[in-house]
Amino acid sequence: MFGLGTTNSLTMDKPHPDSLLDTGVQGVIGKPLDRIDGPLKVTGTATYAAEYQFANMAFGVLVGTKISAGKVVSIDVDAVKSIPGVIDVVTDFDRFIRVAAQGGATDAPTQGVKDIAFFGQIVAIVLAESFEVARDAAARLPIEYQASEGQYDFAAHRDETRKPADDATQAHFAQGDVDKAMDAAPVTVDVTYVTPSQNSAAMEPHASIAVWEEDGSLALYGAYQMPTSDAQQLAKSLGVSEKKVRIIARYIGGGFGSKLGIAPESVAAAIAAKQLGRPVKAVMARQQVFEATVRRSNTEQRIRLAADATGKLSAIGHETLTSNQSTEDYFEPAGIGTHMLYGGENRIITHDIVDVNFVVSGSMRAPGEAVGMMALEGAMDELAEKLDMDPIELRRINDPAVDPERDVPYSSRNLTRALDEGAAKFGWDKRQKAGTRREGEWLIGTGVAAAVRGNMMQESSAKVEIHPDGSATVSSAMTDIGTGSYTILAQIASEILGIPVENITMSLGDTNDPPAAGSGGSWGATSSGTAVYLACEMLRGKLAKAMDVDENDLTLKDGNAIGDNRSTPIGELVGKGLDATGHIKPGKQEKETTQASFGAHFAEVAVNAVTGEVRVRRMLGSFAAGRVLNAKTARSQCLGGMTFGIGAALTEDLIHDLRTGKLVNHDLAEYHVPVNADIPQMDVHFVDERDIHANPIHAKGIGELGISGAGAAVANAVYNATGIRVREFPITLDKLLDQLPAV
Repeated sequence: MFGLGTTNSLTMDKPHPDSLLDTGVQGVIGKPLDRIDGPLKVTGTATYAAEYQFANMAFGVLVGTKISAGKVVSIDVDAVKSIPGVIDVVTDFDRFIRVAAQGGATDAPTQGVKDIAFFGQIVAIVLAESFEVARDAAARLPIEYQASEGQYDFAAHRDETRKPADDATQAHFAQGDVDKAMDAAPVTVDVTYVTPSQNSAAMEPHASIAVWEEDGSLALYGAYQMPTSDAQQLAKSLGVSEKKVRIIARYIGGGFGSKLGIAPESVAAAIAAKQLGRPVKAVMARQQVFEATVRRSNTEQRIRLAADATGKLSAIGHETLTSNQSTEDYFEPAGIGTHMLYGGENRIITHDIVDVNFVVSGSMRAPGEAVGMMALEGAMDELAEKLDMDPIELRRINDPAVDPERDVPYSSRNLTRALDEGAAKFGWDKRQKAGTRREGEWLIGTGVAAAVRGNMMQESSAKVEIHPDGSATVSSAMTDIGTGSYTILAQIASEILGIPVENITMSLGDTNDPPAAGSGGSWGATSSGTAVYLACEMLRGKLAKAMDVDENDLTLKDGNAIGDNRSTPIGELVGKGLDATGHIKPGKQEKETTQASFGAHFAEVAVNAVTGEVRVRRMLGSFAAGRVLNAKTARSQCLGGMTFGIGAALTEDLIHDLRTGKLVNHDLAEYHVPVNADIPQMDVHFVDERDIHANPIHAKGIGELGISGAGAAVANAVYNATGIRVREFPITLDKLLDQLPAV
């Protein structure tokens, strides 16, 4: 307890071995409760960004460039203003944003759209009385360009690199002497893995409705994951006070990182609405989402492993080339998981950027681990093959007791348990040597890969109010992008306050509510969940005082306060109402421990010996991520991540035309995400775990753990089936055909 004021603040400076969620009195924590927002979504009554209705609203269609490098010379707005229904064409070469913002940033993203950095860069918005008219006029809008030479071939410029500034992870890290260890080791692996650009391909496109109020403030109804920081980005892009910008994002149809920061439609809609003096709706076309928001960068990753005859690693090298625009320093942190996954005293982990005129690189689900683990875990499989060792045993041998770089303990680490428990459930003991199992024309194989995803705490707040009728309201600028935030936060409040979940109203996704980190980095439920926990902890103390009982003797259950042989409805103890705000921020525990979620993926594939077609037949994920708050939503997040991994391994490839930089496959017809027919029955197993160093709720992030290593397990299974090692993703049939057994 932190007193009986109105705010309960906590900095995570020390472990919290005791948790109010341990009591299980209300019995909702960990249970597979249905989503609170589920009925709204399946009945079409959940209002998404593009669905708000306002009187006198204009429809805006964005216009992107048709070249990838150069300058805009002129835009002939008069050529389309005479079209019936067209209101105006708005341009603002200085304030329109050239690239989408990165998640968590609070400054404006790169502005100034007269200089063209990539094909499809947004330079204008056409406004009309209907969407159809605006779309037609946007297609006709004449733009004169001065083209210049761009860089579109990553491979051709791979030797022209630059070291980026350090981001959430170090760009360059070195410890010991990897070259010397490689020379001395009896068994080594030195291989290069290549991953292509990828797109988040969220179901809902980026959308904004901008409404300026009479007092000069802006309300933006947007599809954004992190409203608190996004409002700061938007304010600075527009040159207005942060206090004058409000973002509302109640429901978001997926984001996967693509909606962490503001995108061009938000600024364009806001500027147009101000100029017109009426609300403006701007929804990106699917092609514009691909061309003008963010992509996961392509990577080229060199992995070096040195081991003794027992498999003990003496060296790990993970050197990554990634790509971005010349003005941007963000890099795909492919080596982020390598820092903490395995032992080995000699280490080098680097990231360098190759400048290209492509849409900006940014965070996509599990930035770093998602593609980095495909390389590292593929190389570990290769090392196990060289050692003639079971891949699980190799990982078990190299499971370190303390962080091999920082020399601090892990807050909790159950990698070996996840591997062992997963192996038992999957039937790993029946695995055969590579290329030896066949069923008719199908070659059958199984693969395994470890999973790791760093756990992060972000500063967040939440307010909880108890009303005289015994109900409660939880409010925060936290968002729900399909992960289950509405339900999980309600469960935390229900468990601590003893108020049934159905009597708790959730208010999320509005910057008028207490600020929160939002959904990203798998920190949402743990950071905002802890803020809710702290608010409820304070309310619990206030209820004990109102009932005149010691807090330790108070039981809250089913809407009643029980203590001192008395039972009183909670609503009767709050007068006209009772509220408290919880506030959490990271502290010394992040320095004194290394925090991550761990897991293991197991996959069985069939590869057609005639056509090279790969089918995933079954898959199992085994995960250790602290306390599971909702078994159903957690399982769904893991299933989604595993599906992402299958896509990364077998189908997803964002293709750039090497002559022009234009995206060749800029829609869901040609960018191949997995569909139902591609995905087998998948199983999820949770290792029982609590992490007392992470937060008072003892939970860790899980949303991105499910993708980390998933693709590698599939690729390793393809090798086990065929004896063919593919190091360039995705594993399409053309990469297998010429090496398959003769028909």
